Amino acid sequence: MALARTIHADLFRVFLLTLVSLFAIPAATLVFTEYALRSEDAEFLQAIETRIASDTRLSAADKAQATEFYRSHPLSKACSATAPEDKNFHDKVCSPYSMHWQFHWADRAAIWTLVLGAALLAAALVLGALAFANRGLRYASFVAGWRLMTVSSAAEVALQSAMLVWLSFWLTAYFWQSYYVKLIIIAGIAAAVAVFYAIYTLFKQLPFGNEIEGEVVAEADAPRLWERIRQLAARVKTAPPDQIVAGIDTNFFVTEAPCEVGGRTLQGRTLFVSIPLLRVLDQSEADAVLAHELAHLGGGDTRSSAALGPKLLQFDQYTWKMRDGGLSIVAHYLLRLYRMIFAFALARDSREREYKADRVAASLTAPGAIVQSLIKISAYASYRNDVERKLFAQDRQHDGALGIAGFVAAGLPPYANSDAFVESMKTADVPHPYDSHPPLLERMRNVGHHVPESAYGAIVATAPEASWADDIETAAAIEQRLWSDYEQRFVQNHELSLAYRYEPATEEERAVVLRHFPPVAFALKNGESIEVSHAGLRQSVDGGSTIAWDEVKDLTFHDNTFGDLLVVTHHDKGMLGARTTKVKVGGLGKQKENFKGAVGRYWQRHQFMRAQQQQQQQASPQP
Repeated sequence: MALARTIHADLFRVFLLTLVSLFAIPAATLVFTEYALRSEDAEFLQAIETRIASDTRLSAADKAQATEFYRSHPLSKACSATAPEDKNFHDKVCSPYSMHWQFHWADRAAIWTLVLGAALLAAALVLGALAFANRGLRYASFVAGWRLMTVSSAAEVALQSAMLVWLSFWLTAYFWQSYYVKLIIIAGIAAAVAVFYAIYTLFKQLPFGNEIEGEVVAEADAPRLWERIRQLAARVKTAPPDQIVAGIDTNFFVTEAPCEVGGRTLQGRTLFVSIPLLRVLDQSEADAVLAHELAHLGGGDTRSSAALGPKLLQFDQYTWKMRDGGLSIVAHYLLRLYRMIFAFALARDSREREYKADRVAASLTAPGAIVQSLIKISAYASYRNDVERKLFAQDRQHDGALGIAGFVAAGLPPYANSDAFVESMKTADVPHPYDSHPPLLERMRNVGHHVPESAYGAIVATAPEASWADDIETAAAIEQRLWSDYEQRFVQNHELSLAYRYEPATEEERAVVLRHFPPVAFALKNGESIEVSHAGLRQSVDGGSTIAWDEVKDLTFHDNTFGDLLVVTHHDKGMLGARTTKVKVGGLGKQKENFKGAVGRYWQRHQFMRAQQQQQQQASPQP
């Protein structure tokens, strides 16, 4: 329930941000133009009526006629007056690029941008509803939505960017009869960058991949397993996989999308099997899992995923890139809202597919076999995750091979008899890389076979008499290579986390921090320099003074014509508010962005380290 509330709250937040991004700038433009046009109308009409009333050359009838003309022809309507008799009025008031010409077209642009935004929001909701209504329409609705949302969002960015530049001039010019060149330049640059970014990203071929960590199992290396899979495929009434990939991940899955395995691109149907999981499943339980995955192939699930998956990935990449382009964020939240709606439809369909595949597997093997396999897979994945989490949380470096596989295999039976195991299994999901799987208890009800919680431990602790892993001749070699690579990456990532966690307090800790955060020196003008390190900022001037990171509350970089400045805001107060130190960093040249990145990264490291220390102090028992 808490997760559901979080999801609904996130959806509501994104919906509100979508409204703001679609309508804030055009609404502000419309309010400003309408106010200005109405004010101009009132001032002009008052002035012209006063002039007409004081004109002694006009008769009362002429005055009444002239007054009526100007009342029925306000300045705000001049650009819309296209009748032949209004040509003179139109040409005098609405000459190209005049004030009224600009306000008229800005007003029209704001209205049509609001209409476009409302239409896009409605389209996102309708296309999302289609994805819920019919699985067959899901692919077509997403492709239509993908094309509509990406192209239209780029148009939104262009329109709103133009409005922002226009407002940067006219707001100050209208109300204060002056304008600020710097403000216009900033708005113009931001708008140009946003438009370029949106259009460039729209037409750029974004990368996508589907890499699987594993090795292909040739039929000669596992003839009995291949034969069994063919038998199950025939019973499911589907074609067998074109290749089997074995790995050490805690799941089984099938895919028809092209995938990269060991530098090779595999086409067609691919079945992934987990060797560690095969070792804890007996052959009947493994058969149930394999039948479940083959049912996905027979039901067209993988074919649908293969077609839709790359497009979903590219859409996601485009959506998040729109967040990084400044003003292009006006497109981000609409795209994100549409993706969230579509994700709900996919999740619901995913659960139904899992239920159906479970029923197929239960009918081909036994309901007890599929349920026991789910319990074992959930238990293994949960325990392995717990082991790795504890290893990663350790505050000392790991030396040599970790032996995670053996540690998990040896520790799983004792874990299965612990109270923590029963609690974790109550809400356990079976891990899967592509689908949102239903909870274990729901899947039991689906196949009509219930196992009490008290029996989970015995099922997990029972070693299989025979497993399909024993029939893969290359299984041990594959595991050794994959675990070696995995543990090497684990150790490297753990050391990087230690570099963020250490203060450092010892020479050993200092060596770790310096490997990842060595001092970086930047040359400045007049032979000066500034060094960024884990300790703080050290200047070559003023006797080599250092600003320690503990003294820093905030950092602001100012591009200045007379020399760039890094303004450091301290935690303590000065005479006129927060105390600040201005660090002159003129002469950085092409190293400016590298300097900003280094300062941000090293300061972030220090903040993370202090936060970790505070958490540890709060968690430690008080004497």
